[in-house]
Amino acid sequence: MQLFVIAALVVLLHVPLGNYMARVYSADGSWAVERAIYRIVGVQPGEQQRWTKYLSAVLAFSAVGALFLYGVLLLQTYLPQPWGHKGMTPALAFNTAISFTTNTSWQNYPGEATLGHVGLVAGLGVQAFASLAVGMCVAVALIRGLARYQNQEIGNFWVDLVRTVVRILLPLSVIVTLILLALGVVNNVHGVQEVSTIAGGHQRLLGGPVATWESIKLMSGDGGGAFNVNSAHPFENPTPLTNAVEIVAMLLIPVAFLRMFGVMVGDCRQGWALFAVVATLFVVATVALAVATSVPHGTVVHAVGGPVEGTEIRFGVPGSAVFGQAATATGDGAANASYDSFASLGGAVLMLNMMLGEVAPGGAGSGLYGLVMMVLLAVFLGGLMVGTTPEYLKQRLHARHMKLVSLYILALPAAILVGTAIAMAMPGQGAAMLNSGPHGLSEVLYAFTSSAANNGSGFAGFSGNTTWYNVALAIAMVIGRFVPIIAVLGVAGTFAAQQPGVITAGTLRTHTPTFIVLTLATTLLLVGLEYLPALVVGPVADALQ
Repeated sequence: MQLFVIAALVVLLHVPLGNYMARVYSADGSWAVERAIYRIVGVQPGEQQRWTKYLSAVLAFSAVGALFLYGVLLLQTYLPQPWGHKGMTPALAFNTAISFTTNTSWQNYPGEATLGHVGLVAGLGVQAFASLAVGMCVAVALIRGLARYQNQEIGNFWVDLVRTVVRILLPLSVIVTLILLALGVVNNVHGVQEVSTIAGGHQRLLGGPVATWESIKLMSGDGGGAFNVNSAHPFENPTPLTNAVEIVAMLLIPVAFLRMFGVMVGDCRQGWALFAVVATLFVVATVALAVATSVPHGTVVHAVGGPVEGTEIRFGVPGSAVFGQAATATGDGAANASYDSFASLGGAVLMLNMMLGEVAPGGAGSGLYGLVMMVLLAVFLGGLMVGTTPEYLKQRLHARHMKLVSLYILALPAAILVGTAIAMAMPGQGAAMLNSGPHGLSEVLYAFTSSAANNGSGFAGFSGNTTWYNVALAIAMVIGRFVPIIAVLGVAGTFAAQQPGVITAGTLRTHTPTFIVLTLATTLLLVGLEYLPALVVGPVADALQ
């Protein structure tokens, strides 16, 4: 029932939101507040950019954001309301700054014991908006590249960025915050409170601007917890109803991008075709995860309550499984249960969600452009099979396009597999793993998968707050974030400069059930070829023990 209610809300809301987002990015005029921002920053809103200039703006903005957050984290002791927390070490601050700038939210620290309220709001909060907006802007640039012909310009990054924050993210975050406040999520700027427990003891509790952080944390795909246990904490996620609202918040913008895609390319059937691919992958993975988590092998394990280990009792196994599926499928690092306690095959499903490139539906913006890359590969393979020139939306695919698509496809597995191999081969790094054998390998594999896929969730048994892991995981985050962005904007720019193709009887139809199946098969086959050996010696071997 939880899944059906969540699915109904997402399907109902994504159409009007997608239509609105399409109007935002296609509008000609600017709001007064936007014009004021342009004057302060020195932006000419009427200026259009080629893909190379658009990319330079993306990289420069992200670099400045990372430096700003790095400084905030180092100097936290001198900020208001640090609650006695010291600034982070340089290695941990570097990892955290890269993490939230790349929309990863990997946290090598306990939230409430490390960050004060200003660090959370002015540091992580700003980057939650900024990093989300970057991904959305890149996706919009790709859509323009597909929809334009003989035009080397794909928009203005600064205009797209301001519109994304002002017209979409701020209004949505206010709405979600008000809903969470009404449902009991905490929001204050209190320090530590001394409370009496039912048993007569005393406990020290820290509040915080949780509801305002929770809304953008979920919608942005950042997912970082204000508290160490993230959305399992009753201040962040107090009831099954808030659990459902948070799942919807994670899914809403990524799914709305599918509708926006169809509207902006002038053919809503294309958006529904992408929706069918996403829905199929999501439903299959959810069922597999729920089954693996609810019915672990072994009578004794089941009898002693093995399925509920690491699960918050307020949500139970189904609520935890659906939340974990939504989080790993949308690029959100939030968690309302311990993923390390999921059955081994359940952990494999979580990893597979991220290894897919998080395209089911993926992060806000990043999921859309990742899915389009899979579609372009499917179009290329389909063209080879039927002997025609591969085309997508009247855009012909040439060698330069497929080289960029190949760069996109290879970046993620290279960061994951090379990083995991080096970590396992280096002496002394095993201390970060709570377990040995296949489960220990799974912990490291999950860490690099989550980092490179810009997800940020983790197996609790892995402790990565060492100098080596802080640096290594940050490098994986940068590769997983910006190499794909370079490839995507390159594809967008080369498409926009082309002449439109001509649709004939031999043109591959990309909105049909046949093409949907082709895209699904291409995605699953590609992921299987890339990751199956690593999964076999990790979570699969763990399940067979």
